[in-house]
Amino acid sequence: MAVIIFCGMNSCKKPGLKEREDIILENILTRTSVRSYTDQRVDEGKIEYLLKAAMAAPTAVNSQPWSFVVITEKDLLKTLADSLPYAKMTSGAPLAIVACGVMDKTLKGGGKDYWVQDVSASVENILLAAHGMGLGAVWTGLYPIMERVHTVQNILHIPSDVIPLALIPIGYPDGETKPKNKWNIENVHHNRW
Repeated sequence: MAVIIFCGMNSCKKPGLKEREDIILENILTRTSVRSYTDQRVDEGKIEYLLKAAMAAPTAVNSQPWSFVVITEKDLLKTLADSLPYAKMTSGAPLAIVACGVMDKTLKGGGKDYWVQDVSASVENILLAAHGMGLGAVWTGLYPIMERVHTVQNILHIPSDVIPLALIPIGYPDGETKPKNKWNIENVHHNRW
């Protein structure tokens, strides 16, 4: 279990359960897609933290059928932006992570396609961790559009049995973005439809 410590001007304290709940829910509810970034580099410690958050995601039978490509080279970021129709913001990001499904780590038989859920959970963890660290990020989809999958495989030399699911540009937000209120009681059913 992680322990969160708050340090103020004169003291440090461990928050109570209610404070931890508030922090976690606030992070989830205020996360938004960020598509514009400053030039500030994301340091290696934060990148590692993002990857640890990704790999803390749940997976079917703990299969962990993922691998991640970390991109910090400006030329590669620009090439990806120029090659993908909905990832133009990547050229302005100091960092991107491509979350991939590794087919030889997937479940066998009928559960094979659970890799999509597993890797998607890791992407959401990256987005939440980035927001919690003051970074901005956006999920750009690759799979199941095979043209995008093959484009990213070619640019990043990803083997054919490793499927890029999402490209996540990440950086320090340039400007302020407001989260959308997506709460809709009409989408909730109790016990039966």
